[in-house]
Amino acid sequence: MTEQSAGHLIVRSLEAHGVERVFTVPGESYLDVLDGLYDSDVQNVVCRQEGGVTYMAEAYGKLTGRPGVAMVTRGPGASNAFVGVHLAWQDSTPLVLFVGLVPVAHREREAFQEFDPHQWFDTQAKRVMVLDDPDRASEYVAQAFFAARSGRPGPVVVGLPEDVITRLTEAPVVAPIPVTDGAVGAEDLEDLRAALEGASRPAILVGGPRWTPAAAEQVTAFAERHGIPVVSDWRAADRVPGTSPVNAGETGYGRSRGTVDVLENADVLLVIGGTLSDIPTDGFTVRQDPAAVNWLVNIDPSLRQHSGAVTRQVLASPVAFGRALAQLELGAHPDWSAWLEAPVAARRKRFEIPATAGNNVAGTADMELVMKALIPHLPADTAVVYGSGNHTAWANTYLPTGPFPSQLSVRNGTMGYSVPGAVSVSLQQPERFVLSVSGDGEFLMNSQELATARQYGAHPLILVVDNGQYGTIRAHQENHYPGRVSGTQLSNPDFATVARGYGAFGARLERNEDIESVLAEAVRAVTEDRIPAVVHVVADPAKLLPGM
Repeated sequence: MTEQSAGHLIVRSLEAHGVERVFTVPGESYLDVLDGLYDSDVQNVVCRQEGGVTYMAEAYGKLTGRPGVAMVTRGPGASNAFVGVHLAWQDSTPLVLFVGLVPVAHREREAFQEFDPHQWFDTQAKRVMVLDDPDRASEYVAQAFFAARSGRPGPVVVGLPEDVITRLTEAPVVAPIPVTDGAVGAEDLEDLRAALEGASRPAILVGGPRWTPAAAEQVTAFAERHGIPVVSDWRAADRVPGTSPVNAGETGYGRSRGTVDVLENADVLLVIGGTLSDIPTDGFTVRQDPAAVNWLVNIDPSLRQHSGAVTRQVLASPVAFGRALAQLELGAHPDWSAWLEAPVAARRKRFEIPATAGNNVAGTADMELVMKALIPHLPADTAVVYGSGNHTAWANTYLPTGPFPSQLSVRNGTMGYSVPGAVSVSLQQPERFVLSVSGDGEFLMNSQELATARQYGAHPLILVVDNGQYGTIRAHQENHYPGRVSGTQLSNPDFATVARGYGAFGARLERNEDIESVLAEAVRAVTEDRIPAVVHVVADPAKLLPGM
């Protein structure tokens, strides 16, 4: 066997797992791994802050279904990275975070930047591993990737003491460990067929992890063949295209009444990939009848996050279940057309730009008119990336949802995702149009990753909705403490100037008359000049949500 350092063996193991790029902020604690990357085909994307590192890795995991890889240093680096670990945990995204650690002999002596990775990460990671034996370096990589991908995916943290990774080893590269998609038995299919054929109001709820484009197409085709309404979990609107005649809407915040009615009144609900968790059930209040008929297709045997009745669990991923649905045909059943038509029509009506568009105050641009002008510029496979805040409602309400994966957002409500998430998607799929919709508060949390975009050639279009406030919190504040605005107002820079400082296209939009020309210039910068573009939309602070 060839003798090499444990740090170099880790890089060889990443290559064996098909890793295309890693997202890093360098640190002296894992220099040997960085040295191993010097001679590797694995691209090292150097970011500006560890939160951006884990956000980019998480977006890669969402987009590809393979673990995104992040690398940070001990102490402060690990603490900054924690936000992305929490996101990957609650969003069920495969992610492997390598963290440099103090030398073994320095442990429990409060050495420089020392911390205990088990104490920090055990509650928010599927596994936390600390490499103490250089001979096991490749084994740890294989175990970490398996844990991140298997069952319900999630984050895995691997600690790398700086002295251990420099030690030499002759250990071989451990091959990737296969991950099962589960299976759908003949009895499961026959019983499901009988349940659906006997239903007066069947419905499908799609969401969760482990989807592929093929699985999304198979589930959509089954629902369309039989006219079964499909509702999507929060931030999972791309499992069924927005143009589908069975798409009955998303169950997240701002949902329509018709979508809730489908979820609540279905006499047989087939949940594929996800669970009846907090947000679709509106704080565990919707569909909580213990007599409800809920079929759950979920690869997680524990059904973590689920609330409500379980009639049957099929232990399979959407991939395995999609293949089974492709072969399933239903016989005679009640007429479901009226049950389907009402929520689908209600959803489509919500996507219409209202007649009140353009009633914004002077010196601002109306976001509904911005959406109206932007949509014709978007290719059918546009990837839309956004984080959390009221600004997401404009994208969620009006932008068409293309084929999976086309909506990359955050279920855990974290802010700051819009820019690094869009950069990651653009790096992975450079020929795809990537649109990021960001709020003013969110943009300032990670706008520095525009420098990363310019360095590595990412070129998303970023709309910054600037209403001068943390809009979601302001809305809650007005609801609970009307007229007492406290701690939610922002004084913002000129984001267009900030963008130009990074070498991106930047434009400020504060008149409805300029919307079309500014957007056309921004699209040209992204598609022809292939540089990031930032459009600073000065928005009416009184219009916190669409339709106001």
